[in-house]
Amino acid sequence: MRVVRRDGIYVYVSLAAGTIDDAAATITEAEGTTYIIERDSAERRGLPWTFAAAWLTVEAETALDGVGVTATIATALAEAGIPCNVLAAFHHDHLLVPVDRADEAIALLDAH
Repeated sequence: MRVVRRDGIYVYVSLAAGTIDDAAATITEAEGTTYIIERDSAERRGLPWTFAAAWLTVEAETALDGVGVTATIATALAEAGIPCNVLAAFHHDHLLVPVDRADEAIALLDAH
């Protein structure tokens, strides 16, 4: 499984109201909207953020109805003690892992 790192450091911002137009990902929940944006953008705007992450993309196209891809990724990273948040998109799965563990995560997943 080949994984590539997107440039930048990404963070989670949650807003009960308002929007962030340049978000890399947006997820609407009952409690508010979660935005994943570059940390520099959040800091420029004075927005409180959490979880500084490296954004990794699984290069292989993953089917939305595929079975086991997320489990394989999650298991490999969990066994190494690396936290991971997964976003499934139309063409690829995207992983947000702690910035300081990104190289380790890439090496681990590339070995699978």
